[in-house]
Amino acid sequence: MNPFPQVENSLYDPRHERDSCGTGLVVQINNTPSHRIIEMALEAVTNLTHRGAVSADMKTGDGAGIMTQIPKEFFDQEIRKQGDALGNLEDLGVGMIFFPRNTDNRERCRSIIEDNIIHYGLQILSWRQVPVDPESLGEQAKRTLPHIEQILMARGEYISPKEFEKTLHLIRKASEKRVMAESITDFYIPSFSSRTIVYKGLLVAHQIKHFYRDLADPLFKSSFALFHQRFSTNTFPTWALAQPFRMIAHNGEINT
Repeated sequence: MNPFPQVENSLYDPRHERDSCGTGLVVQINNTPSHRIIEMALEAVTNLTHRGAVSADMKTGDGAGIMTQIPKEFFDQEIRKQGDALGNLEDLGVGMIFFPRNTDNRERCRSIIEDNIIHYGLQILSWRQVPVDPESLGEQAKRTLPHIEQILMARGEYISPKEFEKTLHLIRKASEKRVMAESITDFYIPSFSSRTIVYKGLLVAHQIKHFYRDLADPLFKSSFALFHQRFSTNTFPTWALAQPFRMIAHNGEINT
Protein backbone atom coordinates (compact mmCIF):
# COMPACT_ATOMS: atom_id res chain seq x y z
CA MET A 1 0.00 0.00 0.00
CA ASN A 2 1.33 3.43 -0.93
CA PRO A 3 1.01 5.69 2.16
CA PHE A 4 1.53 8.85 0.09
CA PRO A 5 -1.44 10.57 -1.55
CA GLN A 6 -1.61 10.60 -5.32
CA VAL A 7 -2.72 14.04 -6.42
CA GLU A 8 -3.20 14.87 -10.05
CA ASN A 9 -0.60 17.33 -11.43
CA SER A 10 1.28 17.31 -8.09
CA LEU A 11 5.02 18.04 -7.98
CA TYR A 12 5.36 15.45 -5.21
CA ASP A 13 7.04 12.17 -6.19
CA PRO A 14 7.39 9.41 -3.53
CA ARG A 15 10.59 8.23 -5.23
CA HIS A 16 12.28 11.31 -3.80
CA GLU A 17 11.52 10.34 -0.19
CA ARG A 18 14.67 10.10 1.95
CA ASP A 19 15.31 9.36 5.64
CA SER A 20 18.23 8.66 7.99
CA CYS A 21 19.53 12.19 7.58
CA GLY A 22 23.31 12.19 7.80
CA THR A 23 23.76 8.80 9.43
CA GLY A 24 24.43 5.24 8.31
CA LEU A 25 26.05 1.89 8.96
CA VAL A 26 28.43 -0.34 7.02
CA VAL A 27 28.62 -3.98 8.16
CA GLN A 28 30.59 -7.06 7.17
CA ILE A 29 27.88 -9.72 7.57
CA ASN A 30 30.36 -12.54 8.27
CA ASN A 31 31.79 -10.43 11.14
CA THR A 32 35.31 -10.42 9.71
CA PRO A 33 37.14 -7.15 10.52
CA SER A 34 38.73 -5.37 7.57
CA HIS A 35 40.14 -1.96 6.75
CA ARG A 36 37.84 -1.86 3.74
CA ILE A 37 34.87 -1.33 6.08
CA ILE A 38 36.58 1.81 7.44
CA GLU A 39 37.25 3.09 3.93
CA MET A 40 33.65 2.47 2.85
CA ALA A 41 32.25 4.22 5.92
CA LEU A 42 34.44 7.28 5.40
CA GLU A 43 33.37 7.43 1.76
CA ALA A 44 29.72 7.05 2.74
CA VAL A 45 29.75 9.76 5.42
CA THR A 46 31.55 12.10 3.02
CA ASN A 47 28.70 11.55 0.57
CA LEU A 48 26.34 12.75 3.33
CA THR A 49 28.12 16.10 3.75
CA HIS A 50 25.08 17.84 2.25
CA ARG A 51 22.98 16.59 5.19
CA GLY A 52 25.10 18.47 7.72
CA ALA A 53 25.78 22.13 8.38
CA VAL A 54 28.91 24.21 7.82
CA SER A 55 29.93 27.37 9.68
CA ALA A 56 30.62 30.73 8.06
CA ASP A 57 34.30 29.81 7.66
CA MET A 58 33.11 26.99 5.35
CA LYS A 59 35.48 24.54 7.06
CA THR A 60 33.96 24.04 10.51
CA GLY A 61 31.14 21.51 10.56
CA ASP A 62 28.44 20.88 13.15
CA GLY A 63 30.18 17.60 13.83
CA ALA A 64 30.98 14.28 12.20
CA GLY A 65 32.48 11.00 13.29
CA ILE A 66 32.71 7.25 13.13
CA MET A 67 32.24 4.40 15.65
CA THR A 68 33.97 1.07 15.05
CA GLN A 69 35.06 -2.06 16.82
CA ILE A 70 38.30 -1.60 18.73
CA PRO A 71 40.95 -2.60 16.14
CA LYS A 72 42.89 -5.19 18.17
CA GLU A 73 45.84 -5.54 15.78
CA PHE A 74 46.28 -1.80 15.57
CA PHE A 75 46.39 -1.34 19.34
CA ASP A 76 48.57 -4.41 19.80
CA GLN A 77 51.10 -2.63 17.59
CA GLU A 78 50.75 0.55 19.67
CA ILE A 79 51.22 -1.36 22.95
CA ARG A 80 54.37 -3.02 21.60
CA LYS A 81 55.75 0.39 20.59
CA GLN A 82 55.62 1.25 24.31
CA GLY A 83 57.70 -1.85 25.08
CA ASP A 84 54.75 -3.72 26.58
CA ALA A 85 52.60 -6.65 25.51
CA LEU A 86 49.13 -7.98 26.22
CA GLY A 87 48.76 -11.76 26.14
CA ASN A 88 45.05 -11.77 25.28
CA LEU A 89 43.82 -8.85 23.18
CA GLU A 90 40.27 -9.53 24.38
CA ASP A 91 41.48 -8.10 27.71
CA LEU A 92 42.13 -4.68 26.14
CA GLY A 93 40.06 -1.62 26.97
CA VAL A 94 40.52 1.77 25.27
CA GLY A 95 39.32 5.15 26.47
CA MET A 96 39.09 8.05 24.00
CA ILE A 97 39.49 11.28 25.96
CA PHE A 98 38.87 14.93 25.04
CA PHE A 99 41.01 16.74 27.63
CA PRO A 100 40.77 20.45 28.51
CA ARG A 101 43.22 22.74 26.75
CA ASN A 102 44.36 24.08 30.13
CA THR A 103 47.40 22.06 31.24
CA ASP A 104 46.60 22.02 34.97
CA ASN A 105 43.01 20.94 34.38
CA ARG A 106 44.18 18.32 31.90
CA GLU A 107 46.57 16.74 34.39
CA ARG A 108 43.92 16.79 37.10
CA CYS A 109 41.51 14.93 34.80
CA ARG A 110 44.24 12.45 33.92
CA SER A 111 44.87 11.79 37.62
CA ILE A 112 41.16 11.27 38.27
CA ILE A 113 40.88 8.70 35.47
CA GLU A 114 43.98 6.82 36.65
CA ASP A 115 42.74 6.77 40.25
CA ASN A 116 39.43 5.24 39.16
CA ILE A 117 41.07 2.65 36.91
CA ILE A 118 43.19 1.45 39.82
CA HIS A 119 40.26 1.65 42.26
CA TYR A 120 38.15 -0.63 40.07
CA GLY A 121 40.94 -3.18 39.65
CA LEU A 122 42.08 -2.61 36.07
CA GLN A 123 45.68 -2.24 34.89
CA ILE A 124 46.93 0.90 33.12
CA LEU A 125 49.06 -0.01 30.12
CA SER A 126 49.85 3.41 28.70
CA TRP A 127 48.59 6.78 27.56
CA ARG A 128 48.70 7.49 23.84
CA GLN A 129 48.46 10.88 22.18
CA VAL A 130 46.15 10.49 19.20
CA PRO A 131 47.83 11.65 15.96
CA VAL A 132 45.76 14.47 14.48
CA ASP A 133 46.17 17.13 11.81
CA PRO A 134 44.82 20.47 13.13
CA GLU A 135 45.56 22.11 9.78
CA SER A 136 42.71 20.14 8.23
CA LEU A 137 40.23 21.96 10.50
CA GLY A 138 38.35 25.20 10.11
CA GLU A 139 39.43 28.11 12.28
CA GLN A 140 36.46 27.84 14.65
CA ALA A 141 37.03 24.12 15.19
CA LYS A 142 40.74 24.72 15.72
CA ARG A 143 40.12 27.35 18.41
CA THR A 144 38.17 24.84 20.52
CA LEU A 145 40.24 21.75 19.65
CA PRO A 146 40.65 19.61 22.78
CA HIS A 147 43.81 17.74 23.68
CA ILE A 148 43.00 14.22 22.46
CA GLU A 149 44.53 11.13 24.07
CA GLN A 150 43.71 7.47 24.55
CA ILE A 151 44.17 5.43 27.70
CA LEU A 152 44.99 1.75 27.08
CA MET A 153 43.93 -0.61 29.87
CA ALA A 154 44.03 -4.33 30.63
CA ARG A 155 41.33 -6.35 32.39
CA GLY A 156 42.31 -6.90 35.98
CA GLU A 157 43.01 -10.30 37.49
CA TYR A 158 39.85 -10.18 39.60
CA ILE A 159 37.55 -8.83 36.85
CA SER A 160 35.77 -11.51 34.83
CA PRO A 161 35.45 -11.10 31.03
CA LYS A 162 31.70 -10.76 31.55
CA GLU A 163 32.19 -7.88 34.01
CA PHE A 164 34.88 -6.07 31.99
CA GLU A 165 32.61 -3.79 29.97
CA LYS A 166 30.50 -2.99 33.02
CA THR A 167 33.62 -2.05 34.98
CA LEU A 168 34.79 0.28 32.21
CA HIS A 169 31.37 1.95 32.27
CA LEU A 170 31.63 2.50 36.03
CA ILE A 171 35.13 3.98 35.68
CA ARG A 172 33.90 6.44 33.07
CA LYS A 173 30.89 7.51 35.12
CA ALA A 174 32.93 7.90 38.31
CA SER A 175 35.56 9.96 36.46
CA GLU A 176 32.99 12.24 34.87
CA LYS A 177 31.30 12.78 38.23
CA ARG A 178 34.55 13.79 39.96
CA VAL A 179 35.58 16.11 37.14
CA MET A 180 32.17 17.78 37.23
CA ALA A 181 32.35 18.13 41.04
CA GLU A 182 35.61 20.06 40.62
CA SER A 183 33.97 22.40 38.08
CA ILE A 184 36.42 21.47 35.32
CA THR A 185 34.93 22.16 31.90
CA ASP A 186 35.81 21.09 28.36
CA PHE A 187 36.31 17.47 29.43
CA TYR A 188 34.55 14.67 27.60
CA ILE A 189 34.96 10.91 27.09
CA PRO A 190 33.71 9.92 23.59
CA SER A 191 34.18 6.21 24.34
CA PHE A 192 35.53 4.02 27.14
CA SER A 193 35.08 0.39 26.20
CA SER A 194 36.52 -3.03 25.44
CA ARG A 195 34.29 -3.30 22.38
CA THR A 196 33.96 -0.03 20.49
CA ILE A 197 35.79 3.24 19.91
CA VAL A 198 34.60 6.63 18.62
CA TYR A 199 36.59 9.07 16.48
CA LYS A 200 34.60 12.28 16.13
CA GLY A 201 34.84 16.04 16.36
CA LEU A 202 33.73 19.45 15.18
CA LEU A 203 34.34 18.33 11.63
CA VAL A 204 32.86 18.31 8.17
CA ALA A 205 32.58 14.67 7.05
CA HIS A 206 35.44 14.74 4.53
CA GLN A 207 37.82 16.02 7.25
CA ILE A 208 37.51 12.90 9.43
CA LYS A 209 40.07 10.80 7.57
CA HIS A 210 42.49 13.72 7.30
CA PHE A 211 42.20 14.83 10.92
CA TYR A 212 42.42 11.37 12.53
CA ARG A 213 45.49 9.75 11.01
CA ASP A 214 44.81 6.42 12.75
CA LEU A 215 41.96 5.76 10.32
CA ALA A 216 44.39 5.49 7.39
CA ASP A 217 46.38 2.65 8.99
CA PRO A 218 45.71 -0.71 7.24
CA LEU A 219 45.72 -2.39 10.66
CA PHE A 220 42.73 -0.27 11.72
CA LYS A 221 40.09 -2.92 11.03
CA SER A 222 36.47 -3.43 12.02
CA SER A 223 33.54 -5.55 10.93
CA PHE A 224 31.20 -2.55 11.22
CA ALA A 225 31.32 1.23 11.16
CA LEU A 226 28.56 3.56 12.32
CA PHE A 227 28.91 7.10 10.95
CA HIS A 228 27.22 10.47 11.28
CA GLN A 229 27.28 13.97 9.82
CA ARG A 230 25.44 16.37 12.12
CA PHE A 231 23.09 19.26 11.52
CA SER A 232 22.60 20.80 14.97
CA THR A 233 19.20 22.27 15.74
CA ASN A 234 18.44 23.04 19.40
CA THR A 235 22.00 22.68 20.73
CA PHE A 236 25.09 24.64 19.71
CA PRO A 237 27.71 22.49 17.92
CA THR A 238 30.67 21.42 20.07
CA TRP A 239 33.32 18.71 20.01
CA ALA A 240 31.45 16.74 22.66
CA LEU A 241 28.07 16.92 20.92
CA ALA A 242 29.36 15.63 17.59
CA GLN A 243 28.03 12.17 16.79
CA PRO A 244 28.22 9.18 16.98
CA PHE A 245 27.71 8.89 20.71
CA ARG A 246 28.99 5.94 22.73
CA MET A 247 26.20 3.57 21.69
CA ILE A 248 24.25 5.25 18.90
CA ALA A 249 24.11 7.69 16.02
CA HIS A 250 20.61 9.12 15.74
CA ASN A 251 18.67 11.07 13.16
CA GLY A 252 17.32 14.20 14.85
CA GLU A 253 17.24 15.37 18.43
CA ILE A 254 16.40 12.96 21.25
CA ASN A 255 14.35 14.88 23.80
CA THR A 256 12.53 13.82 26.96
